[in-house]
Amino acid sequence: MKTVLVLSILFCAAFAAPAEDKEKALEMEETMMKEEFVPEDSAPVPMNARVFEEAAAPESRNFCPDGWFSHGSRCFLFVNTPMSWYNAEEHCNAMGAHLASVSNPREYSFLQQMTNTGGQSIAWLGGFSLQGKWLWIDREGMYYTNWYAQSSSSSYPCMYLRNTNGWGNTQCGNAYRFICSKNMFGC
Repeated sequence: MKTVLVLSILFCAAFAAPAEDKEKALEMEETMMKEEFVPEDSAPVPMNARVFEEAAAPESRNFCPDGWFSHGSRCFLFVNTPMSWYNAEEHCNAMGAHLASVSNPREYSFLQQMTNTGGQSIAWLGGFSLQGKWLWIDREGMYYTNWYAQSSSSSYPCMYLRNTNGWGNTQCGNAYRFICSKNMFGC
């Protein structure tokens, strides 16, 4: 598990590093992949020895902050304070997050359940219309859509989740509860 965490951190750093440092980071990652990591409390094992690992139950570690819920590789938070779409996005930004984007039906179902658990039927999502094109505020690609009813995007440019089916769009100044999301590992 430590190896996976270290590699995740190095991977994130490699993408955040300037171009000349990326080569060094990749070399370092390749070197680490070749090395054998042995816990301090175990005996050394020759590099060519056959190792049989016992099947272990998957670890249920949550890398999300307290109060956030994990789904896939992201953390989600239902905020039960009504705000306009813009203020909701600013609130999420203050926590290092964005209004939630949705990438597949399972994720949408998860967000619907969060909204239901919060006692609500509607919650802001991070979808917005810019020049007639729908985008996610967190820059994810909009490859999955689930419109129940779509109004004019020029008059109603902000997207909300419906806990019964699909999503809709309305004016951004309306005050709704909302869902924030961020990457589990902060990349």
